[in-house]
Amino acid sequence: RWFARQVVDVMDALDIDRAHIAGNSMGGRISIEVGLRYPERVKSLALLCPAVAFVKRDYHPIVRLLRPEFGVLPHRFTRGMVAAQFWSLFRDRDAVDPSVADIACDEFQRIYGSAGARFAFLSSARNIYLDKPFGRGGFYPRLSELSAPSLFVWGTHDPLIPQAFKRHVERWLPRADQVVLDNCGHVPQIERAEEVNAMLLEFFGAAEAA
Repeated sequence: RWFARQVVDVMDALDIDRAHIAGNSMGGRISIEVGLRYPERVKSLALLCPAVAFVKRDYHPIVRLLRPEFGVLPHRFTRGMVAAQFWSLFRDRDAVDPSVADIACDEFQRIYGSAGARFAFLSSARNIYLDKPFGRGGFYPRLSELSAPSLFVWGTHDPLIPQAFKRHVERWLPRADQVVLDNCGHVPQIERAEEVNAMLLEFFGAAEAA
């Protein structure tokens, strides 16, 4: 909800009354939250491999105990660990400029060197994992209340948010459009840029016309 409020504050600062919103991964989860909390500000939502609530949470007790405040203690990930995690997000590595990958990995290490950034990163990751899927206040029952036209895009080779989540969205939000991209990882707007851009323009155009 904090990030959703930031999105609306930016829209206010730019005098944007309503907008089509696209988000990838955690950005997709934030976009959904904007749609749920501020439906009057959203024309439509394009959700690219969004971080929906995990159904199987085997590590839930451990993650709940591991407070993000521990992130304030000095620690770091090696450059190799960061690079390995970065490249695991892509099925087609040739779609990524190696120099851009170097910048992304270097920036992550630089930012993660800050205690505040570590706390923020771990808090966000922890809250996504602990997001209750069902029951009162659960993510999927709330998702059923989403009123904006919504497009969900999944990748068949996404290691973080598997396409299997498609069936949960289909159950709770059957009116949403869903697309599965073959041989695509977690960042479809990079791996399949032209295809995704065309898809979003068509979807936003149809929502605008409606």
